Amino acid sequence: MILVTGATGYIGGRLVPRLIQDGHRVRVLVRSRARARARSWSSRVEIVIGDVLSPHDLSKALQGVQTAYYLIHSMTRGASFGNLDARAARAFGLAARDSGVQRIIYLGGLGQPAAELSRHLRSRHETGRALREGGVPVTEFRAAVIVGSGSISFEMIRHLVERLPVMVCPRWIYSRIQPIAVDDVLAYLVASLEVSDSQGQIIEIGGRDVTTYRGLILGYAAARGLRRLLVPVPVLTPRLSSYWVHWITPIPSGITSALVEGLRNDVVVTEPRARKLFPHIEPLNFASALDRVMEDLDQGLIDTSWSDAAGPAPEPGRQVVLESSRGLIVERRGRRIAAPAADVYRVIAGIGAARGWYFANWTWRIRGMLDRLLGGAGLRRGRRHPDDLRIGDALDFWRVEDLEVDRRIRLRAEMKLPGRAWLQYRLTAAPDGSTHIDQAAAFSPKGLAGLLYWYALYPVHAWIFDGLATAIAKRAERAAAPPAGFEPATHGLEVRR
Repeated sequence: MILVTGATGYIGGRLVPRLIQDGHRVRVLVRSRARARARSWSSRVEIVIGDVLSPHDLSKALQGVQTAYYLIHSMTRGASFGNLDARAARAFGLAARDSGVQRIIYLGGLGQPAAELSRHLRSRHETGRALREGGVPVTEFRAAVIVGSGSISFEMIRHLVERLPVMVCPRWIYSRIQPIAVDDVLAYLVASLEVSDSQGQIIEIGGRDVTTYRGLILGYAAARGLRRLLVPVPVLTPRLSSYWVHWITPIPSGITSALVEGLRNDVVVTEPRARKLFPHIEPLNFASALDRVMEDLDQGLIDTSWSDAAGPAPEPGRQVVLESSRGLIVERRGRRIAAPAADVYRVIAGIGAARGWYFANWTWRIRGMLDRLLGGAGLRRGRRHPDDLRIGDALDFWRVEDLEVDRRIRLRAEMKLPGRAWLQYRLTAAPDGSTHIDQAAAFSPKGLAGLLYWYALYPVHAWIFDGLATAIAKRAERAAAPPAGFEPATHGLEVRR
């Protein structure tokens, strides 16, 4: 039995399915059952609801566990996150000892202990020490910036590059750093289960390249085809930097302050223990890690984000959500439809071409004409079949990227845009025969032009997508309803034996 804490966070949410795939029995300790059940793997794990500061909850979660992954961080809880992290880790280490846990695996941060570390990096090291106080062997991995769609450090860099053609930067852009791909981090975490010599070790992990924050910024800009000018100035302190990072990115000020403060520290691997213990793992270089991120963003394949574990759980009654994270701006609308999932799916799958777009169809025609003027396909492609869809089909100026009959449809936009866009529908059948649809319009902007495009047209898009969701609901309910005046012919039947 393996326990994963922080299972709804960025790393934990990606680690759990890998452990399941490898055949491990997995239990997760989470604060929100609703957040855990929203994950695709929730039915294949044991879910324990609790708080890491509660001895009772920890005892319940750790019962029968051999290995526990500790992936908890309190940076979203305010300036006192360091003390809270140390308390939580100390309580977890002691509870693990009392429950007979054989080992703890923890992911912390790089940085030389002898250096004047930032609050964030110092807290990561102190958390490892607090875990070891219980006497259970701890495998502590230390990593710098994790390159992956949704990683908080990488998202900070991504937002700065996308939104600022010219950046006034402090001296920390020349700090040395050894970024690592998120897939490589997960590979080390999983492989440590089978490498007994990693128990009780502090293992520094990093990618193949050592670069600077300037290199990260310009590398991402080159991958996105953006030209960016960096202007270093000596008077911009980390505190001042954190203020404008907060205003430019969606990351809260409490987090940006701790992160930016840590950028002054060099974070590179200084000893080769990872290579000796895990010779089969060949970390990617920064360019290859970036290529994987770009592929994920282009295809909308975003598993988890730093923001997944932050804030309260989603409210069941909310119908409209606008969020910005993981490289995407997403407008999500929910509807409960009094019709079976098959009828709802049939309505959605029949959209476009001669049938039109159900609501404000004239706006879709205007958008098609503009696309033709810009050299795009417009609406002339239509669709292969009036009712049937399959992956790869053209649908007006969309392309069917993914579908599962009666469950989901995802369309990728092929019109001319300053970025990439998707329109996705997920269907969930309810026991009473109704269906809940989740309609998500997602946009990955390219640079400042993409952001201006989204926010300038958002009022129009909001009106159109709201009307589209309502029109789908009405059509599906009409299709599911019996004709007016219809009554089942139950009388006048002759029953023979």
